[in-house]
Amino acid sequence: MTAAATLDRLPAPRFRVARADLLFGVGVLAAYAAAAALAVHLGNANADRMMLVAERALGGHLDADSLKGAVDTVNVGGRYYLAVGPLQLLPYLPFAAVPALQGIGRYLACLLFGIPAAWLSLPLARAFGARGADAFWIAAFAAFGSLLFYVSVFGDMYYLAHAEAFLALTLFLLEWAGRRRPAVLGALLAVSFLARPTTILAAVPFGLALLWKRRLELRAVARSAFAFGLPIAGAIAFYAWFNWVRFGSPLESGYAISYLSQASLEARREVGVFSILQIPENLRLALLALPGSLNHFPFIAPSTFGMSMLLVSPALLTSAWAGFRDRTAQLLWIAAALVAVPVFLFYGGGYVQYGFRYSLDFTPFLVALMAIGSRRWIGWPERFLVLAGIGSVVFGIVWHAR
Repeated sequence: MTAAATLDRLPAPRFRVARADLLFGVGVLAAYAAAAALAVHLGNANADRMMLVAERALGGHLDADSLKGAVDTVNVGGRYYLAVGPLQLLPYLPFAAVPALQGIGRYLACLLFGIPAAWLSLPLARAFGARGADAFWIAAFAAFGSLLFYVSVFGDMYYLAHAEAFLALTLFLLEWAGRRRPAVLGALLAVSFLARPTTILAAVPFGLALLWKRRLELRAVARSAFAFGLPIAGAIAFYAWFNWVRFGSPLESGYAISYLSQASLEARREVGVFSILQIPENLRLALLALPGSLNHFPFIAPSTFGMSMLLVSPALLTSAWAGFRDRTAQLLWIAAALVAVPVFLFYGGGYVQYGFRYSLDFTPFLVALMAIGSRRWIGWPERFLVLAGIGSVVFGIVWHAR
């Protein structure tokens, strides 16, 4: 028998998943499904406003008369539009096409993005240096102790955007830690932008770093810049068209002219949709806001306007363990800071919510920083913070569901 014939008879190599990895994946699926089932049971499975818009969109329209008087609705010449982005609408379309799925479709849409994002938190932790059990602890934080868990299970069109962006940014960071293909990096940032426009600012440091490594070859720089920038430019153009069709201006997202039911939010918006005067209140919400108190169990009452992300997800503090000397850490810190700028300039911090959900725009960068800093972990203090965050977010899910 020839060597070639022997090779032909050899079994094909099998792709194997470690038992611990499989258990983590199954745990994520079970926990997210159970939490979503709780949300449906205690809430409702009726079609929301976005499902009504999606049903209209299947017929070629983006307006809906039923939106009249609803929050974040814009009246344009007697037509009513939702002031939300295109990637909040697109996942609803398949469910809107099937009447039997319209009620449950919003929950499924969030889970379809949240579960993969949670699954990928384990390879993300490993890609940025976490090893052994520490990788699982960081992945557990991202999957269960960050607000990704919270926004993925409630079937909310606003929360959907956060789950979408979190998944896109996680894939982006995995690509950056691996092959760094400019077109793939640009496409993932484009998707993230269509979900949460603030995240596009991460293109600045990562784009410059990408081109700097190719600086000695002019053609390589030009090719990389084109491949990286083209999908981003396409996403910006699509968003501009989406705004123009609805509001008559490519630069009008609708949030500056939409209906608000909260007088406090109206007062803040009058100061400016984006303004440095918004920073103090947003910093208070993000870092200092505490829950109220009750004279009965559970004895605390989370604010629907948000609470400190250090109280809700305290393990985020361990991102500081990464320091600023490592070049990758520098890049991640700069990206997180740039994405946080419009978040803290914006007139609203989110409502209704548990924690400061806009922090999800830069949380994937902090998770990668946690992985870099894991080599400095003591052990039990960091794990305690992870467990505290998991307990906090689980409490928030039950609170919101009830």
